[in-house]
Amino acid sequence: REIYEFLQAASQRYGIAFWRPGSGIIHQLVLENYAAPGTLMLGTDSHTPNAGGLGMLAIGVGGADAVDAMADIPWELKAPRVLGVQLRGKLHEWGNPKDVILALAGKLTVRGGTGSIIEYFGDGVNSLSCTGMATICNMGAEVGATTSVFPYTPSMARYLAATQRAAIATAADAQQASYLSADAQVAADPAKYYDEVIDIDLSTLEPGYNGPFTPDLYTPRSKMSDTVKTEGWSDKVSAALIGSCTNSSYQDLSRAASLARQASARGLRVAEGTEFLVSPGSEQIRATMERDGIQEAFEAIGAKVLANACGPCIGQWNRDENPVVKNKETNSIVSSFNRNFRARNDGNPNTMNFLTSPEMVLGAALGGRLSFNPMTDSLVDAKGQSFKLEPPSGDELPTRGYATGRTEYEPLLDHQPSKPIPISPSSTRLQTLEAFVPWNGQEFSNTRVLVTVQGKCTTDHISAAGKWL
Repeated sequence: REIYEFLQAASQRYGIAFWRPGSGIIHQLVLENYAAPGTLMLGTDSHTPNAGGLGMLAIGVGGADAVDAMADIPWELKAPRVLGVQLRGKLHEWGNPKDVILALAGKLTVRGGTGSIIEYFGDGVNSLSCTGMATICNMGAEVGATTSVFPYTPSMARYLAATQRAAIATAADAQQASYLSADAQVAADPAKYYDEVIDIDLSTLEPGYNGPFTPDLYTPRSKMSDTVKTEGWSDKVSAALIGSCTNSSYQDLSRAASLARQASARGLRVAEGTEFLVSPGSEQIRATMERDGIQEAFEAIGAKVLANACGPCIGQWNRDENPVVKNKETNSIVSSFNRNFRARNDGNPNTMNFLTSPEMVLGAALGGRLSFNPMTDSLVDAKGQSFKLEPPSGDELPTRGYATGRTEYEPLLDHQPSKPIPISPSSTRLQTLEAFVPWNGQEFSNTRVLVTVQGKCTTDHISAAGKWL
């Protein structure tokens, strides 16, 4: 509580919009309220590039860089390479934009995008929704990219209009040809202009599963069942989770709900021993999914809908009493999240998290096994009859518009320049920052090395939240 009171007071004092706890995940809120094509944004989280789905150059930075920008100090960056990803064709009926970045992570690995901006282009781009492109840009962080971005498309204009920002779409429409799409000569000869070009045919792209323990270990659905056996992975799915800043859009949830409705119509619930959790990305999404019957469809098969927050994606998952965590048992979960390093989600280093699309997560929840292929395998309904799921369907945007939700979760804009900022002298989490000694103009020397690492070391290892999370 003291952290939120501190943040709210600081926001009021300096005229910063404060989104209260429960409002949603910041990346979803940025997409819904702040992102705009052709603009630049710095954010202090690695998944800031989510806004690239709306044509924004959004870059995740450290706190020092953000402070520089807030203090009106020019922000500097080593000129990045530009990696072009050409998308061709259109996703098949079981496909999800998540499959694009899962496959790309398999090609590039967690280091292949380092020092690069990933720019998507090609005829396949216009077949993707705005929120689908955000999913792809979001997980660009998992290949180490500086950021990822899409050209301005009609689906971005539709999303802007749906989120009460039609004027921005009108302005972007006027600038599309000049500034917000690739030049004709680039599209004609991409190898001449990009430092590297990767070609992806959406029409042949399979749903993918990335993991365990790393977001770049890619397995296409057609090979997943055999790979489970050869690798000795635990086939039983102990939990299926939909949500995170990567996949909690209306389109994601409505498509997954269409599969849930098929199951409930046959008297089915999630497989025995499989926990099914859904985390809405924002209050706007939560309210809309409740109004449109999506939440009801999930709950009808045994889902538990969590708060509008990151939730289990970053370890906010009280699973301590579950035997698989209590006893550190090897177990498999499937999620629509973006990261899956050891112990990240539930504190158990033996929990294997496989990243996939919401549709595949729903399939795993019903089948209860990694080896279950929802595209080809059969389920048994309440009457003992076998049936196969029809391909998922859903709306890109809610036909009745987005619901606003609870007003207490709207941003607080209450500038009070003399507002005191509470910091208790006995606090173990907050401390007043003392002024630094002025720099003497000389380069630092003989500085202490705080940590040296080797192998695949991540921020999960370096700055884990521990008991605070």
